[in-house]
Amino acid sequence: MADRDPNPGHSMFGLNEASTRPAETPSQPQGLPPQYVLPQPLPAAGGGKALPWLVGGLLLVGIANLALVLVTRSQFSDYSAKQADELNLITRRIDSADERYAQLRGQMQMTTEKLGVTEQDLAHAREVAAQVQSQQQKAVTQLNQAIAQKASTDEVNKLQADANNKINGLNTDLAGTKQDLANTKSEFTNALTGTKGELKGDIARTHDELVALAHKGDRDYFEFNLAKKKAQQKVGTVTIELEKTDAKKNIFSVFLYVDDKKVERSNKGMNEPVFFYAQGASSALELVVNKLSNNGISGYLSAPKGFFPNTPNVLSARPGA
Repeated sequence: MADRDPNPGHSMFGLNEASTRPAETPSQPQGLPPQYVLPQPLPAAGGGKALPWLVGGLLLVGIANLALVLVTRSQFSDYSAKQADELNLITRRIDSADERYAQLRGQMQMTTEKLGVTEQDLAHAREVAAQVQSQQQKAVTQLNQAIAQKASTDEVNKLQADANNKINGLNTDLAGTKQDLANTKSEFTNALTGTKGELKGDIARTHDELVALAHKGDRDYFEFNLAKKKAQQKVGTVTIELEKTDAKKNIFSVFLYVDDKKVERSNKGMNEPVFFYAQGASSALELVVNKLSNNGISGYLSAPKGFFPNTPNVLSARPGA
C-alpha cells in the first residue's frame, strides 16, 4: 500500500512528477562559455519567379514611355508645320494689304485732287455771287440817280435792261458752276463708295456665300475654273491663266491679261484677295481663289456693277440662285 501512487489520475494520463518537471538541459563542461544556436533564415518562397515579372514590367513601361515620346514628337512636328504655314499665309496677307493700301492711297490722292477742283469751283461761285450782289446794288444806285435827275423813261428802261442782262449772265455762270459742283460731288461719292467696298473685304469661300455676296447688289461676281496648268479662261475683258500651284502650302500663281497687258500675281494664298485695275473701271477688280489642288484652281472674279454687261454673272448664269 505504501508504494501506491498518491495521484493515480496523473499516472493514468501519463502525467506524473517526472513528466511534469522540465527537461534538464545537458550540462556544459565547466570552464567553457555557453553556446547559443541561432535560427537560420528560411528561403523566400517564390523569389526566383518574381524577378522576371519585375524585369518584364519595367521593360513594358520603358517601351510605353518611348512610344509616347515618339507620338508627342510627331504631333509637335505637325503642329509646328501647321503654325509655319499659317504664319506664311498671314505674311502674304500683310503684303497684299500693303499693296491694297498703296493702290487705295493713289485712288484717294486722285479723289483729293478732284476735291481740290471742287474747292476752286466753290470759291468761283462765291466770287460770282459777290459780283451779282455788286451789280444789283449798282443798278439800284443808277436807277435812283436817274429818278432823282428826272431822266426820261427811255434812259431808265435802258439802264434797267442793261442791269437785267448783266444779272442774267451772272446767274447763268452761277448755274453752270453749281452743275459742275454737283458733277464733282457725284464722282467723289462714287469713288468713295468703291473705296469703301474694297476696304470692307468680303470674301466668299463657297458658291452659296458667293451668291449671298452677289445679292448685295454693289458688284458683279463671275466664277472661273482652271483645271490644269497653262489653262485659260476669259471673264469679260480679262483673261486668267494658271501658272502653277502648291497644294501643300495652299499658294498659286496666275497671269492676268488686262488692257493688252500681261500682269503676274505669284505666290498668292487661297482665300486671299488679289486686286488689280482695268481701264474704265470705277474701282479695283478682285480675284479670289477658294479651291486649290495639285493641278488646278477655281474661284471668282469681282468687278464694279455693270462693268462686264455682256458676261453672265453668278446670278444670271444660274437663275433662281
